Amino acid sequence: MNFALILFILVVVSGVAWIADRYYFAPQRRMAGVDRMPLWLEYTAGFFPVICAVFILRSFIVEPFKIPSGSMIPTLQIGDFILVNKFTYGIRLPVINQKVVDLGSPKRGDVVVFRYPRDESIDYIKRIVALPGDTITYQDKRLTVNGQPLQYSGGEAYLDPENMRYAKRFSESFPVDLGGNKHEILNDPDRPAGMFPAERFPGFENCQYQNAGLTCTVPTGHYFAMGDNRDNSADSRYWGFVPDKNIVGKAFFVWLNLGNLGRIGGFE
Repeated sequence: MNFALILFILVVVSGVAWIADRYYFAPQRRMAGVDRMPLWLEYTAGFFPVICAVFILRSFIVEPFKIPSGSMIPTLQIGDFILVNKFTYGIRLPVINQKVVDLGSPKRGDVVVFRYPRDESIDYIKRIVALPGDTITYQDKRLTVNGQPLQYSGGEAYLDPENMRYAKRFSESFPVDLGGNKHEILNDPDRPAGMFPAERFPGFENCQYQNAGLTCTVPTGHYFAMGDNRDNSADSRYWGFVPDKNIVGKAFFVWLNLGNLGRIGGFE
């Protein structure tokens, strides 16, 4: 269901009713000495200011999402309700998601929501690990970007609540000249490092797959995204690159988790 389209239609319908009431029906009621709107106007024109405010807020400022899977554990948990900044990377027209004002681009390490390239009616959330023009290698469960290996520390046991398996939790850090972003990831030592795509994708020729990983050069206008739960995430290793036009916004805050109120707060 395209909620943005439904909300846009509601804005148009209620807005037309609001204008019609303001300039036609309201004067007619005053002349007739009638104070109350007809029910059909109450439920259209009467709701226009609220619907319009929600539409503007959701389309241009911030949008809520719910985390449906464990692909971003430990950063985000199943059931987290998060907020996504809609203007960090620019202002986009609602429904068609066309950027009209460029205010920036995703950075390495940003957690972003985007339209799934294989089905744009579905929203995905992953971490950007490589930018347009970057060469990324994922080998033996370690990342290298433009020839610079990321730094890893930790390795303590962590119970993945989605599949009830113990994994290892690491801190992963980009070199300073690649942004310096630091975040947590999970690796399952019992799962193989090699990743093989189920089918070809746009830009597939930019990637070479090996038994223990892959190497890809990110095309212009695209990004390479991965889940923090590295062995339990369908991401760019499988279905390819994320087009810039599919970016929805930057995730930045957990505002609710009904099972754990202590989850509320910002994240990296």
